[in-house]
Amino acid sequence: MVDAYVWGKVERISPEAPVPIVSCVNRENRLGGAANVALNIKSMGANPILCSVIGNDEKGKDFLNLLTEIQHEQSGIVTSDHRRTTVKTRFISDNQHLIRVDEEDTHELADEIELEFIEHIKSLMDKHTIHAVVFEDYDKGVITKKLIEDITNLANQKEIPILVDPKKRHYKDYKNVSLFKPNFKEFVEGSNLDLEKGNIEGLFAEAKKFQNEMGINKLLITLSELGVFISNENTYEHIPAVVREIADVSGAGDTVISVATLCLAAGMQAKEVAAISNLAGGIVCEIPVVVPIDKDQLLSESIKIFSSN
Repeated sequence: MVDAYVWGKVERISPEAPVPIVSCVNRENRLGGAANVALNIKSMGANPILCSVIGNDEKGKDFLNLLTEIQHEQSGIVTSDHRRTTVKTRFISDNQHLIRVDEEDTHELADEIELEFIEHIKSLMDKHTIHAVVFEDYDKGVITKKLIEDITNLANQKEIPILVDPKKRHYKDYKNVSLFKPNFKEFVEGSNLDLEKGNIEGLFAEAKKFQNEMGINKLLITLSELGVFISNENTYEHIPAVVREIADVSGAGDTVISVATLCLAAGMQAKEVAAISNLAGGIVCEIPVVVPIDKDQLLSESIKIFSSN
């Protein structure tokens, strides 16, 4: 999807309605959604292949142009005449997020385009040496139950780690994956739980049940101001958040799953995966727009954290 930004100044209230008038100063389009995950992975030095379906429209062309600008692989992109390219436009003044306007279609892919997309992904997995598969699910209809089943089965056959950043529609469809990363709200709603965020022991008990039910190896739950929780078989770790000046939480989850993917692909243990991912998510929250993680800053902060421990 495209993350669009409109920066401006607010100096008065509209006489037509009690809303601020934004005098536009600048506009910018950036890569968003699953593309932001790919951008984070690329910024860390890996080579992502972004797979998605976009509209055969002007916004789709804008999206492809953004990929071209950073010399990003485009072979995984499929276009459709029956969908709009998702655009999220944020209006910002004095680093304050005023409003967001979404332009999108969220219906599931038609059977024909679904099959084309699945076969396209399979061909890429056969053609390239893949070290991890990431499902970045924004609940826009591109990821379907059949796609999840087919790609998960193929990845498991090839012994490729599978990581998932889920949403509600297909929450219970991601079975037999390596790492599942909901935020706390998604976890309690997806499992219909009545649980306080600070109840870590209770969270672990529910995590074990969920992992056994779904065949999930590692469960990584982001807890916003409380950090992250990771459950691995019969043990868990709770990594507290680092205190920061928060400017914008948009895209933090993308960064967490991106860094977790590379850590897992590199063979790191659960605690290290959680700790480094937690740091990365916090770093990008200090910036008032969606940006990829700075590899050097993450390395520097990681060294400090692990040296102190």
